[in-house]
Amino acid sequence: MTTISSIIFDCADPAALAAFYARATGGQVSHSDADFATVDGGPVQLAFQRVDGYRGPGWPDAAKHVHLDLRVEDLDTARKELAELGAGVPDFQPGDGSWIVLTDPEGHPFCIAAG
Repeated sequence: MTTISSIIFDCADPAALAAFYARATGGQVSHSDADFATVDGGPVQLAFQRVDGYRGPGWPDAAKHVHLDLRVEDLDTARKELAELGAGVPDFQPGDGSWIVLTDPEGHPFCIAAG
């Protein structure tokens, strides 16, 4: 049997992105340096590795690689709180209000849904 231990994001600034996701998810930054950072406290560790010349994915763009779905209690409240932490709120929003697409400070899309 295998289990997922970490989801790793390529990025330009691992420490900053780890800090964003720690605040967004209520996790804790468990390691942070110029090249690699981790966030613990959820069902799976989130990790961030520096890539020279990294450019975040666009949205909407069929070339996105992977994204997180986050469960929240209230969509509007979560959208406002995450935007205050530095998330972007793209104009293009599929899903007819069932979920909201946001982007983290480096442009990775993620979705929030009530549940």
